[in-house]
Amino acid sequence: MLRLGRPSEIWFKPALSVVAAIAPPAFTLLALGRLDLVMYAMAGSLCALYAHNRPYAARARVLVWVVLGMLGGVAVALVSASLTGSAVVLVTVGALLAAAQKVLCDATRVGPPGNVVLTFVSSACLFAPQTLAQVPGHLALATATGAWAWLVCMAPALVRPHGPERRATATALKAAAAYADTGGTGEDHARARAAGYAAVQAAWQSLLSTRAPSRTRRALERLVVRAEVALAAPTEADAGRLRTWAGSLRGTGPVPEAGLAHAAADELLGVHAARPLWTRLGPLTPLAARTALGCALAGYASLALGIGRPYWALVTAASLYQANIALTWSRAVQRVVGNVVGVLVFLAVVPLAHLGPVALVLCCLAFSFGAEVLISRNYWLGSVCVTPMALLITEFAGYQEAGTLMTERVVDTVVGALVGFVAAVAVTDRRAGDRVDRALITADRAREHTARLLADPDPGPAALESARRGLAVALSDLRATVDAAAGEWWQRALPQERVVLAEQSGHRTLAATARRQGLLPDRDPATETEDARP
Repeated sequence: MLRLGRPSEIWFKPALSVVAAIAPPAFTLLALGRLDLVMYAMAGSLCALYAHNRPYAARARVLVWVVLGMLGGVAVALVSASLTGSAVVLVTVGALLAAAQKVLCDATRVGPPGNVVLTFVSSACLFAPQTLAQVPGHLALATATGAWAWLVCMAPALVRPHGPERRATATALKAAAAYADTGGTGEDHARARAAGYAAVQAAWQSLLSTRAPSRTRRALERLVVRAEVALAAPTEADAGRLRTWAGSLRGTGPVPEAGLAHAAADELLGVHAARPLWTRLGPLTPLAARTALGCALAGYASLALGIGRPYWALVTAASLYQANIALTWSRAVQRVVGNVVGVLVFLAVVPLAHLGPVALVLCCLAFSFGAEVLISRNYWLGSVCVTPMALLITEFAGYQEAGTLMTERVVDTVVGALVGFVAAVAVTDRRAGDRVDRALITADRAREHTARLLADPDPGPAALESARRGLAVALSDLRATVDAAAGEWWQRALPQERVVLAEQSGHRTLAATARRQGLLPDRDPATETEDARP
């Protein structure tokens, strides 16, 4: 759970963006002598953490929704804080907000960092002294810094307008090369194949999220098709060539030609992998219930212990909930370890931060940068920087006794993690097995449809490409659904044998389809038909 992984390839983008988004508003408020307003300014500035993996046209739209979502949560929190002083009511409002933020972020795939930043800001605002007359001014400040964050995140488009699409395509090519290295066999080939299809699907979502086609995008689409083909037939793929193509996508140089046959080159768009939003909300119901219940109980427990900041326990609980119980437990351990180490880091840094307001602002900027540098390696490592940053933010309104602050943070972390996990265990996801059954049926139907087209003497290039893409998406969804269900408890046994057979037959059909499209060397037609069968 605590093992460090490789850093994200674009770790520097959110790290630099959040510093650029926070620094000007913070130093402006420092010059005006109003550091007590930094929390509201950071509400908008922290939106700069989002959407760095999206193409710029899509990023512009997503960031608008992120800023609006942040403002909506802050508005509810500020109005609630101004209308009531009941901590129980405020915790309840915070829990409901956290559940809504979790579901919407997961359903729209907004992240990283997902719902945690939104919940952190709105929960902190719930317990900030507030009057109704102050709410418009605080919201206006958050709106202004949100607009500045939008500009910061969009600025790189002036230098590298196709950067996100190029990175997504390069990731798909490297993942396909890693699977090709296994030859479709070996101990980790299934995991490498699942990672490859996930990367390819992410690349398609990136490319198809921009409405206006261009020569660069069409060239990138051809490379993604090459990655798909390598996943369908790893023994016939050239892993070195895939990695060479991926390396050539760095910078702003020309996109290499994939050399596709004309049939595939003319019909690249295929099927969009994204599903309608409403179809993704249903499976998230148990997650919403876990979040609402866990956050509420964590906040109430903190209040019962007499802690002055129950929102810390609430945010800890909100940060735990992942796709299943196993992943939620891992996140709970990571959160506790990271926060405890982060409190010790705060103890070491607090003398420096108390040298003056400038030092306090600079320390917050340093920790915000460090959090984004480290969090992609492991969540607990990023929390080592997030924790002292959150503690320092509380001191913008005035210095506080470090020992009390540290004790409350540790207690709230442990309480939030324990109560939050108990709530996750209590709210079982009994329909996880049903979703696996539906994913199996979808994959089987997609394979049968593709096999029927292969048996047709003249299926048409567009129909064949669409069927191949649909089958690839169905198999990718099947693997993701099975992995999520495998980490749940209190459910019937999963049909592992059916899953293995569906994946094997589906991938054989994908290979046969790619060969029929002219993307692989020719083989005997009888063998091609045999490969398409279950």
